[in-house]
Amino acid sequence: MRYDILTLFPELFHPFLQTGVLGRGVEKGLVDVRLINIRDYARGAHKVTDDRPYGGGSGMIMKPGPIARALESVERVERRSRVILLTPQGRPFEQSMAWELSETGQLILVCGRYEGVDERIRSDQIDMEVSVGDYILSNGELGGLVLLDAVSRLIPGVLGGECSNKEDSFEDGLLEYPQYTRPRIFRGRSVPPVLLSGDHEKIRLWRRRESLKRTLEKRPELLEKAGLSEEDRTILQELREKDNV
Repeated sequence: MRYDILTLFPELFHPFLQTGVLGRGVEKGLVDVRLINIRDYARGAHKVTDDRPYGGGSGMIMKPGPIARALESVERVERRSRVILLTPQGRPFEQSMAWELSETGQLILVCGRYEGVDERIRSDQIDMEVSVGDYILSNGELGGLVLLDAVSRLIPGVLGGECSNKEDSFEDGLLEYPQYTRPRIFRGRSVPPVLLSGDHEKIRLWRRRESLKRTLEKRPELLEKAGLSEEDRTILQELREKDNV
């Protein structure tokens, strides 16, 4: 997967590209990140990339020229490449979108700053707008890092274990079940006996029940979109009846 990231602060990405999951993906050659400094494409002695908004108002707007020229400099190596603007106005970023984007060979991310980008960039140059949440960030680089990490870990070989990302929260629309490791007893609390039983079917049922229980308690709205089986519905009914007792 290749990423071309347009930003005013490329140095913000360097630590993440050298450590952890992203670092391993880069080292293995599975993740190729090209950082493009938008300021390099600004004109004039001072390389100005923002200006006051027409019509008045607070804040500054990113000028269209530097962004357009930076985009024109990007080599399109994939016919299915997408230009994505990180913006609060975009489509909410979810795990299903992460999978969708992981199947695209090239993503071109535009990280906005200040009060946003000139509308002519948004309407003429952008294929997709993405929001990482209903809150305000000081820059699009943080949103770009979220997208970069979430998508890259889905690329085969980046995580190492082929099933590692299949059991994460949100993969099937539910929150993940509780996890335990050694020691068996910690400060008087023991690992649930079923996890020590060696009975794979009992373990599977316990994990599924706990996943459904945790989702029902913490994020019940997720159940409306989750692909639930008849077994899941039976477990949920039991959980709800138990809560009513």
